[in-house]
Amino acid sequence: MDLTYTAEQEEFRAGLRSWLRDVLPKLPPRPDPRDWPGRRAYDAGWQRMLYDAGYAGLHWPVDAGGRGATPVQHLIFLEETENAGAPYVGANFVGLLHAGPTIAAEGTEEQRRRWLPPVLRGDEVWCQGFSEPGAGSDLASLRTRAVRDGDAYVVTGSKIWTSHAEVADWCELLVRTDPRAPKHRGISWLAMPMDARGVTVRPLRTLAGSTEFAEMFLDEVRVPVANRVGEENDGWRVTMVTLSFERGTAFVGEVVACRRVLGEVARAAKENGGWDDPALRRRLGRLAAEFSVLWRLTQWNVSEAERSLRAGGTGVPGTGGSVFKLRYSHARQELYDAAAEVLGPLAQDAGHPWTAERLSSLSYTIAAGTSQIQKNIVAERILGLPKG
Repeated sequence: MDLTYTAEQEEFRAGLRSWLRDVLPKLPPRPDPRDWPGRRAYDAGWQRMLYDAGYAGLHWPVDAGGRGATPVQHLIFLEETENAGAPYVGANFVGLLHAGPTIAAEGTEEQRRRWLPPVLRGDEVWCQGFSEPGAGSDLASLRTRAVRDGDAYVVTGSKIWTSHAEVADWCELLVRTDPRAPKHRGISWLAMPMDARGVTVRPLRTLAGSTEFAEMFLDEVRVPVANRVGEENDGWRVTMVTLSFERGTAFVGEVVACRRVLGEVARAAKENGGWDDPALRRRLGRLAAEFSVLWRLTQWNVSEAERSLRAGGTGVPGTGGSVFKLRYSHARQELYDAAAEVLGPLAQDAGHPWTAERLSSLSYTIAAGTSQIQKNIVAERILGLPKG
């Protein structure tokens, strides 16, 4: 693993820092967290600023509309934008971090021309229609069916935990196109327009009071066959590409944020006397080590991706992303448990950002694949252990 930065990489960092210092003071006030149309508009505005400055889809291939940046440059971008307090991708995250990279890697030239530019400009927002009431961790058990009818699939079923369905234009949708095939086969990946007839969206309110998820009901929705990404019944392989992006790079900025929050927690403990407790100091010290190691693991994953590119590979994050995601999701929960200890009675204040993040952190051992699933991936694909 090479942890040093080249002169070119440091020049890229300096240019990005200069741009961020110039544009961030010009941003409008952030909307109310419960105002999803407002949040979509805010996130789309930020995305357009990135696009105009040449930072949108930084690591996407040039022929997909990106800048063709190396994995290390992408890592620098994520680190610097988070440290500067720049907006996160927000409502755009499925399109920018999952669907877009998947279409760039697996889509036809026509599909890339149709869907990638609007994602990069912030014009169109995507949601993710993977999980179902009976197919969460065991995603391959999904039952939403798509029956071929001429040049369209007729889709019937339901999805749950559909991220940002309320404000999305498109959905990356997994459907079963061959019910007789083994469950990991017979699945296809479709791009479904959210304004299609037969799509019903019902927001779900989370423990933290947010509605970024929804349940979605599909009643004979017609989706053009031309909207299928990859071959029919090859959707599981395409999905593994999607999940490698989700687990490999989607949480990088959040590691930086957690390191910043940990420093704030330590300062708060020193101000309110909690620092006098040696058990708390040990706890915060161990968390500092955890997040330092996670950052090094991120650098290792990025180094592997960069070597893959140099060798003519895809640069797609590998199974190391599962190791990262498994440990990060638990470390995040531990961080906000420690924050609650430092806050004391203030931890009951639902308006405190640490309280909201503590509630949100409970989902991280489920989101992007449960910890149990990540352990299976590590055991079978990295350690080579036999399947249980």
